[in-house]
Amino acid sequence: MKRTNDLGSDPIIRLVLRLAVPTMLAQLVSVLYSIVDRIYIGAGVGDLGLAGVGVCGPIVTFLTSFGSLVGLGGSPNMAMRMGAGKKKEAEQFMSSGFLMLVVISLVLTVALLLSKDYLLMWFGASEATFPYADTYLTIYAAGTFFALMAVGMNSFLICQGFSGLGMLTVVLGAALNIALDPLFIFVFHMGVAGAAIATVISQLASCAFVLFALTRKTMPVRLNLNGFSMRFVKRIIRFGLSPFLIIASDSILLILLNTMIQKYAGPGKGDILITCATIVQSYFLLISMPMGGITLGSQPVVSFNYGSGDTNRIRQAIRAVTGLCLIFCLVMTVVTYTLSPLFVRLFTSNGEVASMTVHYIKIFTFMILPLAVQYALVDETTALGYVQLALFCSMFRKCSFLLLVIFLPMFFGAEAVFFSEPIVDLAAAVMTGCLFAHFVPPMLRKREQEKELEKVK
Repeated sequence: MKRTNDLGSDPIIRLVLRLAVPTMLAQLVSVLYSIVDRIYIGAGVGDLGLAGVGVCGPIVTFLTSFGSLVGLGGSPNMAMRMGAGKKKEAEQFMSSGFLMLVVISLVLTVALLLSKDYLLMWFGASEATFPYADTYLTIYAAGTFFALMAVGMNSFLICQGFSGLGMLTVVLGAALNIALDPLFIFVFHMGVAGAAIATVISQLASCAFVLFALTRKTMPVRLNLNGFSMRFVKRIIRFGLSPFLIIASDSILLILLNTMIQKYAGPGKGDILITCATIVQSYFLLISMPMGGITLGSQPVVSFNYGSGDTNRIRQAIRAVTGLCLIFCLVMTVVTYTLSPLFVRLFTSNGEVASMTVHYIKIFTFMILPLAVQYALVDETTALGYVQLALFCSMFRKCSFLLLVIFLPMFFGAEAVFFSEPIVDLAAAVMTGCLFAHFVPPMLRKREQEKELEKVK
């Protein structure tokens, strides 16, 4: 197994591209898990089935956010130890992360199966959509272990420089999902249950692949079960809390969005608007997930060089990541205003629903260029270990979104919830940019001084 990236010496722009692009593509492919399910469900079951699965979507994302808690909390720590030449501690971070995922997945599976009926009705399901939502979520919950392992342990693979294998982990699962969905839905006539079974099987394959890769003898830092320590668990949680809250709160906010739509629009129009919102959220994932892949895939460069004390490479990396995010969002803006009607038609043949959805997509994505700055600065601040600053910037955006989702429909009707996203994207980017410019440069200068003292000693 050949390692293709030297985090400490390769040219920064090429290194960021080699790490970010495969991870971006992997995240893009991972979006197909939900999008392909929804496309086939829309075609094979109908708009009510699509709305039912849409209610499950944020809950499913909330579950997988626990994989991100461990993966994105452990991998920067592991990369820092690798940069400092502390291989034993790097192994301990991976071992502790693996055992955390085992425990968390078991607890979440039991908790979800016991509470799913109440949660689904509370989070926006109606009497018409509940049977579809219940079927999908019950089957998905049974595969929680595979989902969390695939997401969490893949970060430990990528942080060692194996971004190509990280991408392959996701592509394998997505390809299986794409192949199995029509088989179970149309050939075996299993409907929503078939889509859920296809997803679980696909996640099992991804999980098996990443664990196999991490236990190979040729891996620089191998997975073993000998290094568990509560000290490392606490540090993983400290680093992973910010990305976890970003992803988990996104899910909670989307759940709230569905709930407010159902409350202010009523069961009939509410189901239609939730169908629209499901498609809008699917489209937004095509932007947010790949962009998250760019920023998270580049974190090892920042973390490794922070560990080695090379702040010049850190600055170059942050500039490169931010530029790459802006370019990506500019491309997606063009795509939104040209191709979004074609995307919507993949989900529904209802002309009225399609027209409404395209309109909402354009509103929801109007401020994605500022969002690019927000994503880049928050995730790279996390990679530097300044979790409190990153967490504050993230929670400012989430709390603002929460308030808008609650109060906009209260005063302007259910459809006003779609304006929440562009408003908070702009406000959060301004806030994050100002705080980053004020706090991060002094932090980097302090690290330079620490490195100089280490050389003297």
